[in-house]
Amino acid sequence: MNISVSQVVVWILVGTLAGSLAGIVVKRQRSGFGHLGNLAVGLVGAAIGLFAGQVLKIEIEQLVAIAINLNEVLLAFVGSLVFLAVLAIARRVWSKKKRGELES
Repeated sequence: MNISVSQVVVWILVGTLAGSLAGIVVKRQRSGFGHLGNLAVGLVGAAIGLFAGQVLKIEIEQLVAIAINLNEVLLAFVGSLVFLAVLAIARRVWSKKKRGELES
């Protein structure tokens, strides 16, 4: 699988959009997690969404030309929310462990 520069640019745009949407939903603030935070959340979410889409066999049409597809944005958005949920759970567990509330 060869990845072109234009595909990377599209994934950055999709990731930023999905991360911004997830940031708005989770933080209830227009700025979300900030520009770089939104991008990071969106890119990780896009990877999770793409993986989940392939595992669950969610069909996304092959793109004839490079375009941002609503399916890709939605999958990246859902993946971003999953990623943020995992981070929230990990933080909670880590903070409880740090306070000695979890038994090792």
